This record gives sequence, C-alpha cells and structure tokens, in this order.
Amino acid sequence: MALRATSHVRANFVVETPWEFAVLASFERHLRRKLLELNGGAEVLVDFDKPVNLEHGDCLVLEDGRLVEIIAAEEDLMEVIPRDALHLATLAWHIGNRHLEAQIERARIVMRRDHVIAHMLEHQGATLREVREPFSPEHGAYHAHGQNHEH
Repeated sequence: MALRATSHVRANFVVETPWEFAVLASFERHLRRKLLELNGGAEVLVDFDKPVNLEHGDCLVLEDGRLVEIIAAEEDLMEVIPRDALHLATLAWHIGNRHLEAQIERARIVMRRDHVIAHMLEHQGATLREVREPFSPEHGAYHAHGQNHEH
C-alpha cells in the first residue's frame, strides 16, 4: 500500500532533513491527487484538498510525519536574453500575450523551446540560447497556488 501525503510545507519552512525525494518536471509539480514514485522506488499518494504548485525544495508531509522533498527536474528550455530592462518587459508582454509559461528573471526569461516563438522573439531583437535546467514558470493571477486567500 502506498504512503499518503495530505499536506505540504514550503522550502523556506522545512526544518528537518527529508526522508526521501521525488524529481518532477514543472508540469508534474502541479498536484491535487496523484500517485508519485519516489527516488528509492516507494510510492506516495498525494491527496490534497486543492491543487498546489510545488516548487524546488518544497516537501510533502506524509501521514507519519516524514518529509518527501520535491526536486525540480532539468528540462530542455530556451533562454531569452534582452538588451536591457525595458526590452525584457516588452518581450515578457509578447510572451504573456500568447499565454505561454515563462520564468521571468532580472536579466532573462526562460521558457519551453518553441521554434515559432523563438522566431518571433528573434525578430523582436532577443538573443536566444538553448539551456537544460530546472523550470519554475510564473503561474499567473488566475492559477491556483494552493494558498488560502480568504479574508
């Protein structure tokens, strides 16, 4: 029988060493109810009340109190390098206007590889580079974050 996790803790609140870990791509880290296989082969049934976006370092809390760390898998991505801050904002607008997942940072935007979008961004003056790294895209104002915003 699989272990069960009904809650999680954010990375900055983890105070003990996790028992085990699972490596998940960005799209796999959006969970509500799913059976996960851990690195050592054990299985955990994630059974949250609401969908949650787990980030690198967050932990599932098993019913017996043990923690399972979530590791962001490396993914094949495209790095979008702007000329300056204003150019970054313009490129982010074009990407957002197409409702594409993007990880927006101070000096670059990281997104999934897409040759059509790459062509559009190059025409906007961006420098592009293929990278392989963990991906943590922004989820937008209307995407569930697993946080309680009731007042």
